[in-house]
Amino acid sequence: MENVIIIGSGPAGYTAALYAARADLKPLLFAGWQPGGQLMITTDVENYPGFPKGIMGPEIMELFREQAARFGTDIRDINVDKVDLTGPTFKVWVGEELHEAKSIIICTGASAKWLGLEGEVTFGGYGVSACATCDGFFFRNKKVAIVGGGDTAMEEALFLTRHASEVHVLHRRDSFRASKIMQERVLEHPKIKIHWNTAVTEIHGEMEPHKKLKSITLQDTVTSDIRQMEVDGLFIAIGHQPNSSLFTGVLDMDEAGYLITMPDSTRTKIPGVFAAGDVQDSVYRQAITAAGSGCMAAIEAERFLAGLH
Repeated sequence: MENVIIIGSGPAGYTAALYAARADLKPLLFAGWQPGGQLMITTDVENYPGFPKGIMGPEIMELFREQAARFGTDIRDINVDKVDLTGPTFKVWVGEELHEAKSIIICTGASAKWLGLEGEVTFGGYGVSACATCDGFFFRNKKVAIVGGGDTAMEEALFLTRHASEVHVLHRRDSFRASKIMQERVLEHPKIKIHWNTAVTEIHGEMEPHKKLKSITLQDTVTSDIRQMEVDGLFIAIGHQPNSSLFTGVLDMDEAGYLITMPDSTRTKIPGVFAAGDVQDSVYRQAITAAGSGCMAAIEAERFLAGLH
């Protein structure tokens, strides 16, 4: 019987593990087949405090992991397949293997939605990004394009105008679905050019001497005309998908699938079950806010467990 099982790694999971381990709860953390969360596909991280020269995404996640392990976290790089949160103890299955715990912290994160193009994988972190607030700084005085038509795309386009010399918004339809005020700000901005009925079909770049995005192929969704656009950066802003399918029908979620927690808390509707990081945060989606909520979850789990005795 475990005191606490943490499902998922990334900044939230590892921080929850660090705090739980230092509280002598001996946490068991299932990190998944690809541990480390979204920072594993991020190259330079310059906005995490304590690293004035910046740090690579995978490198900072390795440090998070080492610190959690140092205090006694049992970390296993394997996916959780099934849960039973009906209590009084909680059950977690990894394949046929059953684990039981007095409390659960869910840190399964979220995944950016992508277009599904090969170039997104090849040049991810080398000109292609799904987070303008994370990577916009690297495109100072450069030409960038952003794909999307919702509020997220509008916000990211406006954010990019602080750094880029020109911002091209590419949208498959002839109107945005974003809120009216966000649309107006984008349409009126002198640095932003809108390309209606436009889809990205290919992403091109060079591999030598350095991997680098160079251009994109665009197709008109009405006429099927093809054209090329040279860009230094391409931002995909078509939404995020919280990794919450394991808890469908068990925990409360919003319409997008983000887990709902109590105000100013990581508590879910089930006592002893907590959720932290991007799986319950549709607003900020930053490494530092995920880490902060992981800390909150561990402290709340510790208090919950203390109340059981």
